[in-house]
Amino acid sequence: MKFYYIDFLKLLDYSEQEILYLIQLAMDFKKKKKLGKKHEYLKGKNVVLLFEKDSTRTRCAFEVGAMDLGMGVTYLGPTGSQMGKKESIKDTARVLSRMYDGIEYRGFDQAIVEELAKYSSVPVWNGLTNEFHPTQMLADIMTMYENFGSVKGRKLVFLGDARNNVGNSLMVICSKLGIDFCCCAPSELFPNSELVSQCRKFAEAQGSKILLTEDVNEGLKGASVVYTDVWVSMGEDDSLWKERIKLLTPYRVTSELMSLANEDAIFLHCLPSFHDINTKIGKEIHDKFGITEMEVTDEVFESDQSKVFDEAENRLHTIKAVMYATMTK
Repeated sequence: MKFYYIDFLKLLDYSEQEILYLIQLAMDFKKKKKLGKKHEYLKGKNVVLLFEKDSTRTRCAFEVGAMDLGMGVTYLGPTGSQMGKKESIKDTARVLSRMYDGIEYRGFDQAIVEELAKYSSVPVWNGLTNEFHPTQMLADIMTMYENFGSVKGRKLVFLGDARNNVGNSLMVICSKLGIDFCCCAPSELFPNSELVSQCRKFAEAQGSKILLTEDVNEGLKGASVVYTDVWVSMGEDDSLWKERIKLLTPYRVTSELMSLANEDAIFLHCLPSFHDINTKIGKEIHDKFGITEMEVTDEVFESDQSKVFDEAENRLHTIKAVMYATMTK
């Protein structure tokens, strides 16, 4: 596979074979990591991480992944650069690509990472935008492979606001890999119709299906993966909590909902999760609305079916695979 100096911006740009290559590469890196085998294949290179939105998993995965590969890393947080304030995105891309061998961006509009890539002379990687979250998807599918051995013909159900970057990206990767995708949510939270049409063409070519339904019984029937995300995404207004709680409480992942899926179904979540009140926001929501759990119950989150920490670890290995593939001839 030829990935050298190719940007990693959205999975719509990648074929089934290319996606599976990256996942296999990630699995190989995971084995090396577990065996303690050094793999500093990119020693002497440097990468910069541009974060307009804070993160735990994405930042740590890029930093540790880069260091495992022998690279130096610079982190520029929300107030750490002049991009968009005193310096244009175009100029930022041209400056940073003179100093670094790769640029990661995590922030807002997809147009920003696309513009960075347009003017950068080195690979640019999308760590998350409002529209897409491609590195998360590689970790999700890798976790499916680890649990089921294969993914084609399986069914993944996303419960929640399917208009967000995770919902969009899950639909894209499922349609590319022959996985049946179901969005189970109120109709006003269904994904963009244009993207649905595009993904249905990919799914048809793979012999898989895309289902949009408000019915949890229909949605969860035959599911191998039950997936959810927070009800209000990063960057959205806190005033949305009241509306989302009312809309999405019927779609909270409970043991009862899990029982509607296949017996061997697993639970996934991109994290962080509001499954208890042991966070500042969780406590604030409890005090205001009287609920102790939001998108998933603590019982499901802590159950044997929950693979969320394997999934989180796999962010490291898949991100490492993306960096290596796009920086190696």
